[in-house]
Amino acid sequence: MILGMHHVAISTPDIDRFIDHYERWYGFQRVADGGWQSDNERVGRMVQLPGSAARYAMIRLNDFYIEVFQYLEPKGERFERRMCDPGLIHICLYVDDAWAEYERLSALGMEFHCEPGGAGTMLATYGRDCDGNVVELLEVIAQDHPFPYLGARQSA
Repeated sequence: MILGMHHVAISTPDIDRFIDHYERWYGFQRVADGGWQSDNERVGRMVQLPGSAARYAMIRLNDFYIEVFQYLEPKGERFERRMCDPGLIHICLYVDDAWAEYERLSALGMEFHCEPGGAGTMLATYGRDCDGNVVELLEVIAQDHPFPYLGARQSA
């Protein structure tokens, strides 16, 4: 039985820079580190990159985890995924004040696509992290919103 979502994974060319960014900007905490060498046949098969080598870390914000990979071999190529391109297109961070976080993160250097806005039930905006990944800030305003942040309900 599937119980829920545990984590998403992101590849970066600089794991230390990425984690520092997510700790300072978004409040994540590093909870685990690891890696594998190019002679690890099982992992090479699992990630479909025979002979690969990588470092990884798990970072956490409350009950949301991101597994961060830095591939040492082979080296990845950066490309900007558009919102319409198939695949994972953004991560969403729930906030209690979209405007305050927009101002705070803008002052730290985060580039946003636009100011927070919405249809009255929520406020949202998209910006980009240090690697160009899209990060959404979402504040649900309506008590009867169809997809509320469940952590807010549990703590209320």
